[in-house]
Amino acid sequence: MRHADVSYVDDAGQPVDPATVALTPRGLEQAAAARDALAGVELDLVVASDLPRTAETAAIVAPGCDVERWPDFAEWRGGRLDAIPTEELERAFVGALRVTDEDSRFLGGESLGEALDRVHPALDRLVAREWETALAVLHGGVNRIVVSYALSGDRTYFGTFEQAPACINVLDLGEDGWIVRTVNYVPYDPLHPARETTMEHLWEQLRGWRP
Repeated sequence: MRHADVSYVDDAGQPVDPATVALTPRGLEQAAAARDALAGVELDLVVASDLPRTAETAAIVAPGCDVERWPDFAEWRGGRLDAIPTEELERAFVGALRVTDEDSRFLGGESLGEALDRVHPALDRLVAREWETALAVLHGGVNRIVVSYALSGDRTYFGTFEQAPACINVLDLGEDGWIVRTVNYVPYDPLHPARETTMEHLWEQLRGWRP
């Protein structure tokens, strides 16, 4: 899953620290919808990143389960927005998850190659554990890395599929490898009629702010 909705700007329209944001009221509703969608699924393992928004989502979706916090599954780390020239900020922000070159950096921060080097070993450790059904509540960028690996079996990265807040992806791993069964199922809005991407939506939050 991806974590449920958060806001990266405060009431004054200024950016806030992504490491501290909590779910919005809408995010709480989205997480509850995901919980209902997964009702009856017996979970052997629940994993989140070390950021509050994933742990908070996991606690709602899997009540009563212990949530393991894995720092290596933290979101693709961005740099400082005020280090990006104002005239380039919208293009850089909206297209941040669509990079293909491993040297490209997410908003001036962690490169794609560095993110792959961090997430892939964590995924290997996860699948090596003893479990039948696991829930991993992670982030949009990290989920793209995981699903891309399941689709390709290597370091190929596909950044052009969407990961809506509290979406569910279903992956099976057997002797013959990965099967990708579901990507970006949105339990509170199954047909997902929104025409904007997540990054476009976040840009609408930030567009009133300039460094």
